[in-house]
Amino acid sequence: MGLEKLKDSVAALVKLGPARKDHWIGLRTGVGVFAPLITLFAVDRLDLVVFAVFGAFTGVYGRVDGYWNRLRMQVRSGALFFVVIALALAASYWWIDHANPEVKQWQIVGATTLVAGACSVLVGFMRLRPGGSLFHIFAFAAIASIPEPAPFGEALLVSALTVLLSIAIGAAGALGQWANVWKRTPLPPLSDNVRRAIWWEGLFYILSAGVAGALANTVGSRLEAGHNYWAMVAAVVPLVGHTTTLRIRRGMHRMLGTLAGMILMAILIFLNPQVWVLLAFNALCQFMAEMLVMRNYFLAQIFITPMALVGVSLVTGLSGAVMYDRVIETLIGCAVGMLGVLLGSWVGTILKRRRGIVPKRETEI
Repeated sequence: MGLEKLKDSVAALVKLGPARKDHWIGLRTGVGVFAPLITLFAVDRLDLVVFAVFGAFTGVYGRVDGYWNRLRMQVRSGALFFVVIALALAASYWWIDHANPEVKQWQIVGATTLVAGACSVLVGFMRLRPGGSLFHIFAFAAIASIPEPAPFGEALLVSALTVLLSIAIGAAGALGQWANVWKRTPLPPLSDNVRRAIWWEGLFYILSAGVAGALANTVGSRLEAGHNYWAMVAAVVPLVGHTTTLRIRRGMHRMLGTLAGMILMAILIFLNPQVWVLLAFNALCQFMAEMLVMRNYFLAQIFITPMALVGVSLVTGLSGAVMYDRVIETLIGCAVGMLGVLLGSWVGTILKRRRGIVPKRETEI
């Protein structure tokens, strides 16, 4: 029985789920990130790249049928991203103590932990998909960590324009199909159980992100690894899933996919291509990530890993140091997330037994 489970786990690394027209969202997100990046490269403003990248995350929330439904989803997600980016900029300018690295790291962990919980709750009540606050954690912490960010107004302008571009690209397919534009799916009211679940999920995001950030600051720093927020991002990855088995598998796929993605990153560092090639590579990785993320999380991570590393290294330059940081912080974060999932499942089972509820045996999808 144990051998069969092992075989199933290995097979799951390469098994693709059913396709859902993934190439369309892949194209939309790829264009949505490449167009602003190549424009900034043309005007020699790579210092604004990070704000364009996170504004372009709005395109990820376009995986929904119906142009009106997609517009509603992306307007909401774009507005939330803009607020997160603005808060991160404000924190970097007026609160984060960049002159004191140790204090800075704890400030980032504390503020990002609050963002993790708040955005998880907001995403739940705003009915956004994908759920959770993974992207918001990444955006806030990465921007807040910048010691000398671009001018406030310029950064927000680039973010706003990129958000609008992603929304426009998502709605572009409606051209010539006006009869279908106004077809919408009404959102049913949230039940009391769903509302409670949203608040509980927010608490789990706070605990997972906070513990992972604290460990990254203590254990990670002793291992000379930076980018503590990568651990916080990795810690919330296992929180997505319908069963404990699927959540643990997602955490394992994050770790293994990150290690496999390092091969692509190593090749990229060795080749050391020109900046415009890196921008095109980033867009290609975005396309492949969206093509695969709903079908196989491990394979998607192979492209997500170099995409994230290139995004934060365009200004400073590619180096092996970011690879080391990514591996260490991801291992810390995934370990925290998976242990949290197991602990939560154990506590939940005890509570159900005390109430006389016999938990159903989990089945894999």
